[in-house]
Amino acid sequence: MEKDKEARNRAHMPEGTSSIISCRSLQNAHKRLADFLEKGKSVLDIGCGTGAITAGIAEEVAPGQVIGIDENQQFMETANDQFAAIENLRFEAKDIYKLDYENQFDVVTAARVLQWLSEPETALKKMVRATKTGGNVVVLDYNHEKVIWNPAPPESMQHFYRAFLKWRAEAGMDNAIADHLADMFLANGLTDVEISVQHETVSKSDPDFQQKIDIWAKVADSRGHQLVKDGYVSEKERALAVKEYREWIQTTAESMEMYLLAVSGVR
Repeated sequence: MEKDKEARNRAHMPEGTSSIISCRSLQNAHKRLADFLEKGKSVLDIGCGTGAITAGIAEEVAPGQVIGIDENQQFMETANDQFAAIENLRFEAKDIYKLDYENQFDVVTAARVLQWLSEPETALKKMVRATKTGGNVVVLDYNHEKVIWNPAPPESMQHFYRAFLKWRAEAGMDNAIADHLADMFLANGLTDVEISVQHETVSKSDPDFQQKIDIWAKVADSRGHQLVKDGYVSEKERALAVKEYREWIQTTAESMEMYLLAVSGVR
């Protein structure tokens, strides 16, 4: 119980992080899910944030009904206001551990969500229960232990990143959850389990290179203050990581790959 409380506190999205999730879309941030979307299908999107991906889902399956849930009440209010014109879409503030849906949706999905939970398998059980017999569960998530920078970023950012992983792990979060999803699916009775590599790779020649590789400066700028508050880094270390990482982007950075897998299964 204590781990769950700590994980919830650390998973809370501070000011500045909503800009990261709001620029995502079905096409650029959850490509594998599109393979399971057809007109008329019903979909539950768990941990949907401000609804950017969920809105794309609703457009793909219309007139099928889509529900996006997130425990952040403010996000749900923003999403309902922003996407009010999409008739087959609604958002509800719900706790993933307390979902009461049963045999209701053709597709149940969660993208970059289980990584923030201290009890991801409990959440997966709720997802499976919400899925119709013969329906699909699709989860997208990272192994944060396998990020690759080329060349290596400044030691200040490496230090911050190590602290970030420790901060997460000590709250019960699984930094390598992407590589554990398939076994979790099988253990919970899902069949036809498939793994799809969705690594996020950005290179210096890409037009959005600076925007994408800057994600860790944004993390240090936003969640970094949580790490400072919890005693994992000092404010001086956090600020230096942001400064030197952004200098590295402008000078020597060539590429970054974030390890990301989409795992699907049939109930």
